[in-house]
Amino acid sequence: MSTLRMMTDEKLVVLYAKGNNAAFDVLLNRHKSSIHSYIYFIVRNKELADDIFQETFVKAIMTIKQGRYTENGKFKAWITRIAHNLVIDNFRQERYENVISNDEAENDLFNDSKFSDDTVEDQMVRTQTLDDVRKLVKHLPDNQREVLEMRYYQDLSFKEIADNTGVSINTALGRMRYAILNMRRMAEENDIELVLG
Repeated sequence: MSTLRMMTDEKLVVLYAKGNNAAFDVLLNRHKSSIHSYIYFIVRNKELADDIFQETFVKAIMTIKQGRYTENGKFKAWITRIAHNLVIDNFRQERYENVISNDEAENDLFNDSKFSDDTVEDQMVRTQTLDDVRKLVKHLPDNQREVLEMRYYQDLSFKEIADNTGVSINTALGRMRYAILNMRRMAEENDIELVLG
């Protein structure tokens, strides 16, 4: 572990992509404080910040494991951008009554295609994707299916999932990670294209 701590983020990402889980632990420990602080600074809610933080690293794990990480030399900027996008997604989803000031935003929130309404085609693709996802969910092991359903269909936080299932947050996160990896594997084997944000 001590030799891992001396490595650059990029070397750790490469090692993790090759299956060295300790490398990701070092990355997580190296950046968790600043990423969590960044999220909390924006959302001002500890439980919500914890959820977005966990989702940020789950997304990072999936991207790296799928070989889609390409940001050479900029891991911290990349993971911060994932966190930022999840925060924005959360604001959209919650449709906060508080008005987001366009002057303070990095991007022009009101003229960005990401925030526009879906076309009919987008809605059809999403419906088809959700149908495919439901079919795949049925084939997951019970403990993975339970976590995935609580997270995406009941909208529970990882802390709530952990409490409800009597496991640690890390175990809940692990089950979610394996559920997603299993679904992607099944999707590839069955030639199903999953576009899940």
